[in-house]
Amino acid sequence: MTQTPLLTPPSTDQRLVYSGTTWQQFKLIQTAFADSKGIRLAYYDNTIEIIMPGREHEVFSRLIGFLIGLFCLENAIEFEPTGCMTQEREGEASAQADESYCFGVSKPIPDLVIEVVFSSGGLNKLKRYQALGVPEVWFWQDSLFSLYRLRGNHYDKITRSEIPEMATLSIELLTRCVLMAETSRLEAASEFRKALKSPSA
Repeated sequence: MTQTPLLTPPSTDQRLVYSGTTWQQFKLIQTAFADSKGIRLAYYDNTIEIIMPGREHEVFSRLIGFLIGLFCLENAIEFEPTGCMTQEREGEASAQADESYCFGVSKPIPDLVIEVVFSSGGLNKLKRYQALGVPEVWFWQDSLFSLYRLRGNHYDKITRSEIPEMATLSIELLTRCVLMAETSRLEAASEFRKALKSPSA
C-alpha cells in the first residue's frame, strides 16, 4: 500500500498582487477561493492581494493570539476573537487580518486587528483598514510590534493601545513573551501571568 507523502507548509509567505482590477472581478476571485483554506484575500484601490501564509507566519499569529486571549482572561475582559474573518466595505475595501478582536460586545468591524508581516506592503494595509474604519491596527514585523490608532482620516503611531480594555497591556512584555513562546509556550504563559500580577506590569 502506497502512502501519500505529507505536504509541509511553505516556510515563507507566498504573495501575489494584481492591480487594475474591479470590485466585481475581486468578488468573482473571492468566490473561486471560498473553499481554499489558508488563503487570505484583500482588496483596495483596484488592487487584489492574495496571500498564502507560511508556517512561521502562522506560528507567530497563533502565539500572539494565545497571549492576547490570556491577557483578557487574566483581567476578566469580555472579548470576541474574530480571527481572520472577512471585513468589507462594499465596492471599496476587503481584508482578512491574521487576528482580530471585539471587546465588550460583538461589532461588525472589530476594535483591533493584528497583522503579522513577513513580506512587503505592511504599512500599505493601513489605507485598507482606514477605509474599513478599524479603530486600531497592530503590526508584528522584525520581532517588534508597531501600533496605529485611527484618528479621523489617518492613523497615528502610538506606543500603547488606546482601546480601554487593552490600555494596561505592556507591549514590551507582550513582545518578550511572544519571542519566548517560540521555544516554550508554557514558559511564556508562566512569565506572562507572573508579570501581569506584578504591580509594575
